[in-house]
Amino acid sequence: MVDTIRYIIAMLVLMSYPVALFLWIFIHPLASFWRRLGIALTYGILSIPSIVWMGGIYHYRKSILVKDLGTNIILIGLGLVCMGAAFCISKKRRQYLTFGLLAGNPELSQNDYPGKLLTGGPYAWIRNPRYIEASLFTLGYTLLANYSAAYLMFVLSIPVLFVVVILEERELHRRFGKEYEEYCRQVPRFFPKRFLKKI
Repeated sequence: MVDTIRYIIAMLVLMSYPVALFLWIFIHPLASFWRRLGIALTYGILSIPSIVWMGGIYHYRKSILVKDLGTNIILIGLGLVCMGAAFCISKKRRQYLTFGLLAGNPELSQNDYPGKLLTGGPYAWIRNPRYIEASLFTLGYTLLANYSAAYLMFVLSIPVLFVVVILEERELHRRFGKEYEEYCRQVPRFFPKRFLKKI
């Protein structure tokens, strides 16, 4: 039973996280183009390669998930800690970043553009709490699954995530100009200033 759950978790990690990163890699640098098409058409177009990816992972799952590292209680504990931390960030973040904003309404909808710059709550500590949250959730699930392919995917996703952040920050700079520049001067990208002072 536990092995089956770990297998399913590994499949979900491999199928979902790369798709989320892929969407934002293509949305941020071309936001003005997608905005002309609208949200529904944008996601309709981008869903095609996403479905192909998920179908490919499912089709080749036996080859991809060949290396099962087994059930490890310590890793399960670490995974739950990561997920707990991610949940705490998520709880605070949801007060500021609603589902509509998370889905890209300001980037993709002419009516909601340019939107409002988020600077309160967790956004007062770091500029990208949702990416820290997503990374912690993914790491937590990866540790629970304990498959080599899931670890490889997580490691490879780190530079991709950084590219997504850079692209998003460029897009935010175009939308908010000097207001965003000032925000960047005051708030670090990933680690709160108190943490940075300690290291």
